[in-house]
Amino acid sequence: MYIDTHAHLNYADKYGDTAALMAQICAAGVQKVIDVGWDLPSSAFAARQAETYAPLYFAAGFHPSDLGGYREADLAELAKLLSSPKGVAVGEIGLDYHYDGTDEAKQKKAFAAQLELADALGLPFCIHSRDAAADTLQILKENRSKIRHGGVMHCFSGSPETAKEYLKLGLYISFAGPVTFKNARRLDETAKIVPQDRILAETDSPYLAPEPFRGTLNTPQNVIKVYEKLAILRAEPLEELAARIWQNAHELFPKLNFAPAATD
Repeated sequence: MYIDTHAHLNYADKYGDTAALMAQICAAGVQKVIDVGWDLPSSAFAARQAETYAPLYFAAGFHPSDLGGYREADLAELAKLLSSPKGVAVGEIGLDYHYDGTDEAKQKKAFAAQLELADALGLPFCIHSRDAAADTLQILKENRSKIRHGGVMHCFSGSPETAKEYLKLGLYISFAGPVTFKNARRLDETAKIVPQDRILAETDSPYLAPEPFRGTLNTPQNVIKVYEKLAILRAEPLEELAARIWQNAHELFPKLNFAPAATD
């Protein structure tokens, strides 16, 4: 059993026929996918997709690089979306200082507000952190009381030392395509030290396709390549690792257990 804990299938123009894509995903053995929003429209789209396709669940939130239209009133709209039985998390949220001209203050404010939203809704969160590890950690530590429902550092690319700091906060660490790249030596070491009960896997589709598909459109069935590389790095049987990640995902995102089946 495989689960892709973070994908963006909510692009209307990237994947072609969604029904055909879902058939391919299921045929590959990927039984569940969390479809993650980056702003209000993409979150609403993900929610509609989850209503249509049984394997899909969704997260709703504002990505730090997509705050152009963000208003605090939008948090109430996110809450409405997440009242769905298939709305499993607030995300993706966080900080991204990669680009010049980043409004760091606005990002920090939106990040903290969405952590508060997750706590109020009793939901976990999915964090994006790029070139902002120190501030991400600081905000999480300052809001420690608001992360009692857990969270995940998605598409983690940092060092073992940084991973340990997030683990101390009770967070999960999720690995994506970059762990399969040949130059990912630091990430290889990180993958080895994450405890069995804190590891997750994802594709971050349509981005970051794993080897041997690097440079192509990424899709959730490719998550199996991430599992395979993690199993090699951790010297664990693939079937056991897949079962453990399935269990971890359902523990972090409880609504994966209880959401009713959709009609595809």
